[in-house]
Order: sequence, then C-alpha cells, then structure tokens
Amino acid sequence: MSSTTQVITCKAAICWEVGKPATVEEIQVDPPKATEVRVKMLCASLCHTDISSIQGFPHNKFPLALGHEGVGFVESVGDEVKNLKEGDLIIPTYVGECKKCENCVSVKTNLCLTYPVRFTGLMPDNTSRLSIRGQRLYHVLSCATWSEYVVVDVNYLLKVDPSINLAYASFISCGFATGYGAAWKEARVKSGSTVAVFGLGAVGLGAISGAKMMGASKIIGVDKNEMKREKGEVFGLTHFINPSGSDKSASELVKEVNGGIGVDYSFECTGVPSLLNVSIEATKLGTGKTIAIGSGVENIVPLDLIAIIFGRTLKGSVFGGLKTISDLSIVADKCQKEELPLHELLTHEVPLSEINKAFELLKQPNCVKVVIKM
Repeated sequence: MSSTTQVITCKAAICWEVGKPATVEEIQVDPPKATEVRVKMLCASLCHTDISSIQGFPHNKFPLALGHEGVGFVESVGDEVKNLKEGDLIIPTYVGECKKCENCVSVKTNLCLTYPVRFTGLMPDNTSRLSIRGQRLYHVLSCATWSEYVVVDVNYLLKVDPSINLAYASFISCGFATGYGAAWKEARVKSGSTVAVFGLGAVGLGAISGAKMMGASKIIGVDKNEMKREKGEVFGLTHFINPSGSDKSASELVKEVNGGIGVDYSFECTGVPSLLNVSIEATKLGTGKTIAIGSGVENIVPLDLIAIIFGRTLKGSVFGGLKTISDLSIVADKCQKEELPLHELLTHEVPLSEINKAFELLKQPNCVKVVIKM
C-alpha cells in the first residue's frame, strides 16, 4: 500500500483560462495510485513552453496546474513501485521509457509506445490527482511542477544523485537537455562538421553544447539578442550572427560565415514558424539536416518544398531524442559532476508566490532561465 493515504493541501500556480495570469492558490493532491509516486517539489524553472501552456498549447484544458520543469524528492509511493522509495531525489519528465516496446529497443527514437507523451493533461488512467475546491485540475504534460506536491507515474521519472545542484537538475528536465540531446541523439552530429543554431535560449545553448561534445568544428549561433553572444561562447559557440542589422536573410548570413555554402546541421529552437524554412535553407544542398525542436501555439507551418526536394532532411524532435532512463541519466551524471556550464543558464530566481514576475523576467534580454523556489 502507499506509505500515506492522506490528501495533501498545498500551494500551486494555477491558470483558469486561456491568456489569464497565473494565480497561486491552495489545491488538494491525492495520494499516489499503484504505479505512481507523490513528489515534494524542491525547485522548478520556467521556459517558453510554459508561456505557450497558458495560451492553450499543447492542450486547451483548464483549470491548469502549471509547470513542467523541476526536481523534487519522493514523499510517498504506490504499492507497485519497486525502483523508488521515500526520500529519493527525482526529475520528472514527459517522455516515458518501458525498455521493451519497438521504439524503446530501437536506437531511432525515444518515443515510447507504452508510456507516450501525454497531451491530455491527465494521468495515464485519464484521471487527475490534483483538484481545487472540488474541481479537477489538469497539468501541462506528465505533471505540474509549479506545485508544492505533485503525483507522477513512475515511468516518467529519473532518480538522480542527491548531491546534484537542484537548479541545474531542473534545467535538464526539459530545456537544456532537449537541445543537448538534439545534437547528440537526434542529429548525431559528426566530428568536424558545421552547425547552425537558431535561437540561443536554454534549448539553443544545449544544442551548442551537444554539438561541441560531438566534435563539430564550426558552431554558428543566430539570435537577435546581442547579449546571447557571450552566453553562446561559454557553451562552445564559434560564430555569432545577429540578423536584425542586415537586409539579408539569416540563412544567407549563415552561408557567408561558412564559405558560401550551407552547414551540415541546423537546429530550429525558437518555434517561430517563419524560421523553420530559414533553418532548412541554411543547410547544405543534398546532405543538410535540420532538427525542428521549437514549438508553440502556432504549429501549422508552410513548408518550402523546393528546399527539401534538393536533398535536405527535416526531422522533428521531442525531448531531444533522449530516453528518460538510458540517456537522461548520462546528462544528469554530467550535471552532477558539473561537466556542463549550467551555472551560465541561471539568471533569475523568484518564489512560487511571485510566479507572474517570472513571466515578466523571461522577457528581459539578459534572462535565460528563471528558477522558481518552492
């Protein structure tokens, strides 16, 4: 049986309808069912997906308990949970890994068929463990990390070393790890190759770091925020382009930096629809490969078919192609050993009670990641 059967009342950030600001209110969190754990969140963070969530992406179900990045410890476990115990430090993710299905045993994808990415706002049994004044709460993906307590299915959790920096662990629960994995697992960047990264937020900086780790010889960052140049260089950037001061397209500017030809790999990390075609056009004729990572409310994108017909490849990526246990554990180990300059991501901190301030901070040019203290 679960180690506790009590409903917990705690604070959480809630959005009641599309476009409304978040409010911090008391909610009720049920005990975990058989294959679930209840987590005491310790630290969370904010990224652009959280902005999209209050605008109705990836689903339009409200009231919504917000947040999808974070780290916490196991408060209680369901009676079928064998690999975790009370007190274990965990990272919640939104990609499961059963290690048995066709996709999990393949090296081609991280998208588990047994525990898929959930866009229902509910648990795998299509119910919720969260409620407010008797009304069911939805969550963004597999959980709601901007809540003092949350329940997560065990198949979406990674146990991590208790000495890991909590803020850094939060960053790899989605953003940074998504970019890092996109270069490592999705593109499989070859040593000596050339790379362009569009958008130098946490995801883009992760892609730069992953490309450097894979041995890319030239890594070009594209961003309208001049302040991102210095951040990018810390993670491995070799060239920076700010297209706002030019009448040329960003793809043309990338080619100029690369001797007049496209790069081997490009990563679209912004979710801005118009930049998808730009990132494709920035790659080499015949062999260029573009990884689409960014997404948002506007997801119908007119595709430049000519750019694809001329031999380029476009590949989508969820969580950077990282498998929750097999791959994210490797990133977490690097994080715990401080082999990645994740301290450069941390620019602001706010308490949960000031969650709307976090959204305002994210608009500032010097902001990369906002940590939310629970």
